[in-house]
Amino acid sequence: MLNLASALIVTAAVLYAAFLPAGPLPALGPAFNPTTGAWTMAADAQVTDRMLRLAGLQQPVRVVLESNGTAHVAAQTDHDLFLATGYVHARFRLFQMDLMRRQGEGRLAEVFGKKAVDTDRFELQLGLLRTAQLEWSQQPAGDPSREALVAYAQGVNDRIAEAESTHQLDAMFTLVGYQPKQWTPIDTLVIKGDMTQTLSFDDTPIVVALINGSLGADLASAWFPVLPPNHQSPYDPGPYPKAATAPIETMRAITDAEAQSAEAFYQSLESLPSGLLKTEGASNNWAVAPSKSVSGGALLAGDPHLDLTLPSIWFQLTQDSPDFHVAGVSIPGTPGVLIGHNQHIAWSLTDAMNQQTFFYLEKQDAAHPNQYFWNGAWQAYKKVEYDIPVAGGATQHMTVKLSVHGPVIADRGLTTSVWWGGNLPSQDLGVLLRVSQATDWKEFRDALRDWHSPTHNFVYSDDRGNIGLISAGYFPQIAKGQPSLPMQGTGESDVTGTIPFDAIPQSYDPPSGFLWSANQWQVTPDYPYYLGTANFYDPGYRANEIHRVLSAPGKLSAADMMALQTDTRDFLASEIVPVLLLALSTEQLSPTESAARDLLAGWDYRMETNSAAASVWWTFWQSYLAETFDPWWKSRSVKVKRADVNAMLGQDLESWTLTDPVNQAFSAPGVGSRSAAEAQRAAFHKAVSTLKKSLGSNARSWTWGRIHTRELTNLALVSDLSYGPRAERGDGNTPLAAGGTNSTAGPSWRMVVDWGAGSFQGIYPGGQSENPASAWYTNLVDTWWEGRLAPMLSADQAASAKAATRWSLEP
Repeated sequence: MLNLASALIVTAAVLYAAFLPAGPLPALGPAFNPTTGAWTMAADAQVTDRMLRLAGLQQPVRVVLESNGTAHVAAQTDHDLFLATGYVHARFRLFQMDLMRRQGEGRLAEVFGKKAVDTDRFELQLGLLRTAQLEWSQQPAGDPSREALVAYAQGVNDRIAEAESTHQLDAMFTLVGYQPKQWTPIDTLVIKGDMTQTLSFDDTPIVVALINGSLGADLASAWFPVLPPNHQSPYDPGPYPKAATAPIETMRAITDAEAQSAEAFYQSLESLPSGLLKTEGASNNWAVAPSKSVSGGALLAGDPHLDLTLPSIWFQLTQDSPDFHVAGVSIPGTPGVLIGHNQHIAWSLTDAMNQQTFFYLEKQDAAHPNQYFWNGAWQAYKKVEYDIPVAGGATQHMTVKLSVHGPVIADRGLTTSVWWGGNLPSQDLGVLLRVSQATDWKEFRDALRDWHSPTHNFVYSDDRGNIGLISAGYFPQIAKGQPSLPMQGTGESDVTGTIPFDAIPQSYDPPSGFLWSANQWQVTPDYPYYLGTANFYDPGYRANEIHRVLSAPGKLSAADMMALQTDTRDFLASEIVPVLLLALSTEQLSPTESAARDLLAGWDYRMETNSAAASVWWTFWQSYLAETFDPWWKSRSVKVKRADVNAMLGQDLESWTLTDPVNQAFSAPGVGSRSAAEAQRAAFHKAVSTLKKSLGSNARSWTWGRIHTRELTNLALVSDLSYGPRAERGDGNTPLAAGGTNSTAGPSWRMVVDWGAGSFQGIYPGGQSENPASAWYTNLVDTWWEGRLAPMLSADQAASAKAATRWSLEP
């Protein structure tokens, strides 16, 4: 126990230092308190049969906890179902929930001090709290989602009261030195906003503006096109309805003032912690019709890829009440199931990736202070005032200015505001509740009519053998302009609405017998509406690989679905490696280079940890990107990190290599005229040199697992409470997504449903508890890492299972 408490005190110091690099630590005396300090972590980790009384319950509620921690909540009223869910979430994830609401509400500095002030300022500018407050005010009395939010908050507060009275608050509260405040429905809506921000708020137009300013409009337009330059596999091939939409204008050259303003904002975003902005998508889902299913029933598979944290973003449970019978995963802090199944349908989702962030340059002049020009007249900015409490420092004050487009997020140089889909008030919780109750495609689809942001590709299957896929959400349309750059804020380029629901990408029971999405372009170039430019979307390699497997002859089983979720075949490698081998066929190679070439020649394109060819391929591709683009970046002094746009540049490079090997991009300033093959040969020599220097001269020893790992990061960034790094398969292009050299994102929840066999399985990396002393902190990691899934039991099945724990919740 002493070692545990000492380790936790060190943990507190690390956490505090993550936000405050200098200055005194908080008093650690309370951590040694035998009644309220770190010692309680071990007691809190113990979970036994209990009878509890919770304020606000109407009837008794049964909670069953499986031996792996999965929770089953069975209530006699819907109110009690959501109250008990709030209690269970808070019992195992209260510190996580509190961090998430503090992030969205701009209250991190209140406990972590001045280093968190910039994050708080950004969040208060963006407006998650304002949007949540507006959503709450717009919910009518008696609305089911409003009642669910109220009941859920009551359950969370019941747990806070219990933990305070028994001195069993999560030890992190004691170690950091604060107590959680009462939970409110607005806190839940803020957490919804946190997830929306992570998946849909990005700075792409700012990045493209900077590149435009350095490379010029012609190259920027060619390298960052509206439509993807490479081969894609859209799930909705049309035909499409006719639409009267304005064409996207040709990319213009930006001014020096615009470039300077974009650079200032880009640098301010770079200083923020990771995870606040949307990054490259990497989620998969698909459905298979009975005609291609071994069991004769529809199949569904889903694995959303998010940051992999301990505790996980997910909490697994079933919910049973008079109106709900649903199983799957929820987000702690919210009352419903986001991905899962009920008695008749199953669903999962991937990010649809369309553009939901638009930047506007507001017109101002000295003669009209605190005003902007819009629609032919000067308008006064609205202002919202905030105080930011700062631990160990003085409270800071900030004023947020709002134009008709949204908050002003940069005023160094040109004043820039942002229109973001996540700031549209939407009742997404009500949508999820109706999805959980749907019994067929029509009810499922109708529920999604009110889904706004983030846009998602919702895949569907049901017990009658039907499958569907629909990209639901808000697809902003503009009157005119070039939305891949900041646009003029004077009114002519405003967002005018969204794509009609019946015209958004969607498909139901296709003749092929399968549907799939993996963040790729959902439609063909004939689609008449604006979705975004190519660099908003995934390059499409995972989608192409999934399509390749699903379209093969023969029938598929649930086991095949699991195998595809952990498939390590790199589709891009299968295209490029044969071209590289041809380029090397006449090249003079050293013995080590010849060995590396031979590895590629005999390779099956699978990124396995024991594959040396995988290392050669990955290192070559990084070298090929650098060989092609770094001379441009250097000669034109591009202010954007090249790595930030590698996904788009990689699509360009793929396309040029296969179809345009004499593209001018290979002949950068200072390089001279050359072809793709010459760039490949130079990149290959450099790649082998890099591997030889770091891994030795024996090419066969250059196994992928030596340079590629995965890590599950502690949510509070405490390294001693993380898992890994550990050698891992896959890369950023494979269905088993694991980008980078140390991947910290990937399949956050895997689920496979086989209606024919009545089989429901799922797994996520981590455990149900945020308490490191708990047996349920990392108990699911090995099963997930090995690509296996666990049965998703019903409440009755769980109650009869061995080692189940039972709670009786009484009014």
